[in-house]
Amino acid sequence: MTAEETQATKRAAELRRKIEEHDRRYYEEAAPIISDREYDLLYQELVDLEKQFPELITPDSPTQRVGGKPLEAFSQIEHRVPMLSLDNTYSEQEVVSFYKRISRLLPDETIPVVIEPKVDGVAVSLLYEDGKLTYAATRGDGFVGDDITQNIKTIRSVPARLPGAAPKVFEVRGEVYMDKSGFAKLNEDRKKEGKPLFANPRNAAAGSLKHLDPSIVAKRPLGIVFYGTGGVDDVDLKKHSDLFPLLKKLGLPHSERWWCAESLKEVLGAIHELDHIRARFVYQTDGAVIKVDSFEQRERLGFTAKSPRWAIAYKYAAERVETRLKDIIIQVGRTGILTPVAVLEPVLVSGSTVGRATLHNEDEIKRKDIRIGDTVVVEKAGEVIPAVIEVMKSKRLRSAKPFDFFKHIHGKCPVCGGPVRRDPQFVAWRCENIQCPAQTTRRVEFFAARSALDIESIGGIVADKLVERGFIREPMDLFDLKTEQLATLNLGTEEAPRVFGQKNATKAIHAIERAKTLPLSRWLFALAIPDVGKTTAMQLARFHETIEDVADSQLLRDVLTYRESSDQNREQIANRLIEAGFAEKSKSKAEKDGIVTEVGPVVAKSVVAFFEAEAGSKILRRMKQLHISPKSEKISARKAAKLPLAEKIFVLTGALPSMTREEATAKIETLGGNVSGSVSKKTDYVLAGAEPGSKFEKAKKLGIRILTEAEFRKMLER
Repeated sequence: MTAEETQATKRAAELRRKIEEHDRRYYEEAAPIISDREYDLLYQELVDLEKQFPELITPDSPTQRVGGKPLEAFSQIEHRVPMLSLDNTYSEQEVVSFYKRISRLLPDETIPVVIEPKVDGVAVSLLYEDGKLTYAATRGDGFVGDDITQNIKTIRSVPARLPGAAPKVFEVRGEVYMDKSGFAKLNEDRKKEGKPLFANPRNAAAGSLKHLDPSIVAKRPLGIVFYGTGGVDDVDLKKHSDLFPLLKKLGLPHSERWWCAESLKEVLGAIHELDHIRARFVYQTDGAVIKVDSFEQRERLGFTAKSPRWAIAYKYAAERVETRLKDIIIQVGRTGILTPVAVLEPVLVSGSTVGRATLHNEDEIKRKDIRIGDTVVVEKAGEVIPAVIEVMKSKRLRSAKPFDFFKHIHGKCPVCGGPVRRDPQFVAWRCENIQCPAQTTRRVEFFAARSALDIESIGGIVADKLVERGFIREPMDLFDLKTEQLATLNLGTEEAPRVFGQKNATKAIHAIERAKTLPLSRWLFALAIPDVGKTTAMQLARFHETIEDVADSQLLRDVLTYRESSDQNREQIANRLIEAGFAEKSKSKAEKDGIVTEVGPVVAKSVVAFFEAEAGSKILRRMKQLHISPKSEKISARKAAKLPLAEKIFVLTGALPSMTREEATAKIETLGGNVSGSVSKKTDYVLAGAEPGSKFEKAKKLGIRILTEAEFRKMLER
């Protein structure tokens, strides 16, 4: 090594130490000791040195935070310890109930709790091994998240290596945010460039982390606050409050303010104090998190299926502001429902600019007497969904006139010009053209949803882009997609492309193929037949073997003609329906000779009309061409009588540890049993999970046998 190279190596190491120290002072302590210009000069000197001597570049150099080459897709990371979400509350009384509940569960004990700001950002998990950052992941579904390591490395406040004697394994959880001043500047720059503005700092942070090009993420003003741990080795923490000095020692940013409380009065006092000072923080906050301090007490308090019993998130009341309602536009949803939306004079509400708010339906507009030109009060319900709360009638313009929904749309769908009708059941207007373009994306998204055909990755922006790029015009077109088409699908914009990628495309195509084999009930639900929900789809599948059987169903036609038939024919139809198990005699005194059918005439009419229409017939033809022939996974009533759980009635309550309610219901019905929504003397079993509701108490009073999931599984095995 030459003398020049030796000198460059020493200077590069010195510059890195200085830059990291200034980063720490700026991001962790908010107390910089040099100007931005002085910092930039140090940084530029290091950049120049590394250009001159490329061998000096190290992966953890501050200059490497600019991000690498764009990723093709995010890979998946399984969390070592699940990232459970917290229960939310908007009421101080519920905070009181929470504290009383943990006191009741741990009687005669002092239960210290910690109160921290709830950062309005994106939850992430970072793993350090031997002090080096190994990976970073999003929360995802709590068990598996996206690998966002390259994007996290661009955040200056995240150390690439922990200082000193770091733990062997240290999984730390935190919240990525976009600081408020940086967010304002980012939107200002985007406005000058004619680009769409971000709605709020949280959305901007989330959108940044989802970007496949780390060099773009590096330009975003992102920060992070760490608040907890996952899997750790060589760390002996007895309580949560011990974590803060450890985070400081390891150079990991944490909440600048937190409180310890040992009484309910102190808890509420901390919540109020935080509310007074939270506007001063560089990041957006929307509440306070209350956590039991002692890890030993946390272990005894345990978890529900979705969240810990030892913590709760209290959300502050939504801010309300006045603004002018400039116009009312009509949006068309997946099922053709026409929803009125208020176009507002843009106004800042709870940290983000709001320009639109839902008006729900025609009746809501009439009830609140909302008129174009009115001054209205707006809030974000749960600080998420903007809503018009009331009209300031004292400020109403003389020119403001009552809003006539039907006249406003000229009696036609605003998207396709098709006929509309008032749907009394949903208090809404509906576009009757099932092929309305506005409904395509929603139908595709619904078709691919987890509760429908569970086609992985086809939802939200992917569905929008598939329709926008002309790859699909209706849900069944998904089965014509090729891996190459999906792999090159641009989910971003021309100036900021984000390609779907080969890996995601392959997974999606496999899921599409798997959907062909799903049972009849899932297909009936996925087709978005009006009035057919999941339960109704399962009922229909129980009495029909194939989708053609449903389309040509004599049972459904009998339901429709039953009321209109003569007495003799009516009796014949009733007997046919009862014989098939699709109806039973009514126990109502008012209708002594009547029957109660599995589905009513409204559902029967919707299903028959759907398959008689050209769109429904086309779906059947496409399914036949694609060799898709979903079969009923249910058992007919006649066959069910011979099965082990025949005529047994189950009621489900609470969250089951390892299966969904849909899975449990399917298992019961496969063995001939029935699932009811309410407990009565006729109930045979109540299957109870965590946090059971009133059904559990009623079952105990009636002496009905209550099963745990483990007992239920043993019953199934027998």
